[in-house]
Amino acid sequence: MFIAKITRTSAFVVLMALVGAALGAAYAQAQETGKIPITTASAEARALYLKGRDLAEKLRATDARRFYEQAVEKDKGFALGYVGLANTAGTTKEFIDAVTRAAALAGSVSPGEAHFIRGLEANMKGDPAGALTHYTELVRQFPNDERALTLLGNTYFGRQDYEIAIKHYTNATTVNPSFSQPYNQLGYAYRTIEKYDEAEKAFKKYTELIPGDPNPYDSYAELLMKVGRFDESIKMYEKALSIDPNFIASHIGIGNNYLAMGKPDKARTAFAKIAAVARNTGEKRTAHFWAAASFVHEGATDKALDELRASYALAQTEQDGGSMSGDLTQMGDILREAGRTADALEKYREAVTVIDKAQVPDEVKQATRRTHVFEEGRVAVASNDIATAKKSLAEYTRQVAEQKRPFEVRQQHELAGLVSLAERDYSTATRELQLANQQDPRVLYALSLAWKGAGDAGQATKFATKAANFNGLNFNYAYVRSKARKTTGT
Repeated sequence: MFIAKITRTSAFVVLMALVGAALGAAYAQAQETGKIPITTASAEARALYLKGRDLAEKLRATDARRFYEQAVEKDKGFALGYVGLANTAGTTKEFIDAVTRAAALAGSVSPGEAHFIRGLEANMKGDPAGALTHYTELVRQFPNDERALTLLGNTYFGRQDYEIAIKHYTNATTVNPSFSQPYNQLGYAYRTIEKYDEAEKAFKKYTELIPGDPNPYDSYAELLMKVGRFDESIKMYEKALSIDPNFIASHIGIGNNYLAMGKPDKARTAFAKIAAVARNTGEKRTAHFWAAASFVHEGATDKALDELRASYALAQTEQDGGSMSGDLTQMGDILREAGRTADALEKYREAVTVIDKAQVPDEVKQATRRTHVFEEGRVAVASNDIATAKKSLAEYTRQVAEQKRPFEVRQQHELAGLVSLAERDYSTATRELQLANQQDPRVLYALSLAWKGAGDAGQATKFATKAANFNGLNFNYAYVRSKARKTTGT
């Protein structure tokens, strides 16, 4: 309050002294504890940040966010405070704004915090290799920081390198057996590679550590849904909601159980409860997103589009071009799957136009343009225009080869597989689709068709069953569930 009365030069000296003191304290903390420092000139901001971090690590993002907001209000130069805001953002715009603020402050914090921030910035810009480099270096510098280890594990999980992810999560639990987050992540990693007994053990340990929080019950409920124990899953989600009625993830989980059970009306009732308790735009948009999925499960294309239009309008009110573009792409997917390929292509083009005008990093715009080439290829396949599909595949392959992003590489294999499937080149189709995203039920269903064409009934049934019983929180399940179940006779 006294700074307003001194000269600009004196204010700068005072600010640098505060920053220097904060950095000195952060380095001392790192040397003493072996943990990533927390650089802030305000003890109050630090305390608020820690409260927010605790809630965020328990997947209570909306509750955590208000503490991060207060933390950066106390210290507007608090870089990790903005990281917290980014990780609890309800909209794309909020996420980008917070990451940008954190990145601008990366030069004024400790090297460990800088790697933490630069890794997040790399993810925002669609640079997974850069993120991996920063997080790997973070663990090298802080091998006994359970949060750094978990973060690196999450990075490998996102790359679908599940065994490596499990190694880092396990190391995190060794460093700090009472830190709950890696047990949750272990459960999901084991579930993904179908080691369900190991997943259950991890989730039960997670529950033992924080029995008064909703997420352990929510996570275990997701495992129960995956293995088809729907009634038990719903009860576990209800247990989570008895602890926190605003725990949006559990409303989503209950609704998806009903979708897997073929009860879209009941699913919509669950999703409507999200809108009833929504505390921000992101949660309101979530309600529309899943309601749209429920209509796709029924084949009610226009009703699904209406839900996404409502979601788009919410994003438009906040001038959130990134979310608006994403909604348009989702509309394109729905239209393509419904056979309305010309309308689909129009939505994909509109998505590019919107992102080009949005206040997002250039890297995000470039990624959207690359994805548009992929979408053009899928539309061409759906239209049985193989010549155009091949041109799109060749161009997308060229662009992906330059970037070498794992997600895009998997999409390139998906498109190659779909083109080969359309050409009845089943040997190539099976090879390519096995290199595509195995966590996408559409890919699993396409694989079942490729194996059937190749004359391998066993493999065809295996992948059709996987698609039919995907039982996960994935919009794409809506596109294939009914078709896959008809194939398997279930």
